[in-house]
Amino acid sequence: MMAVLYAGGLWTAQILLGLAMACTLAGILRGPRAQDRILCLDALYVCAMLLLLVFGVRTGSRLYFEIALAMALLGFVSTVALAKFLMRGEVIE
Repeated sequence: MMAVLYAGGLWTAQILLGLAMACTLAGILRGPRAQDRILCLDALYVCAMLLLLVFGVRTGSRLYFEIALAMALLGFVSTVALAKFLMRGEVIE
């Protein structure tokens, strides 16, 4: 009984994260300003990272956790770089 609930919860989480990714993708395409698009891009990589983590839990593989960690680091750095570019017009001073 618990295994069925566990598997159903993981499938539900993957479906909801996929829907969240679709909504953020719509926000990227529709966003009126560049700041809105960067915020949606940040939410998109967080949703993708969480989707990888849920998939890693479902398959039992540790490789997905390492990929999600690298994705989180690169996503944070890219968000900071894009925000700095929008504020000052250049990334490297």
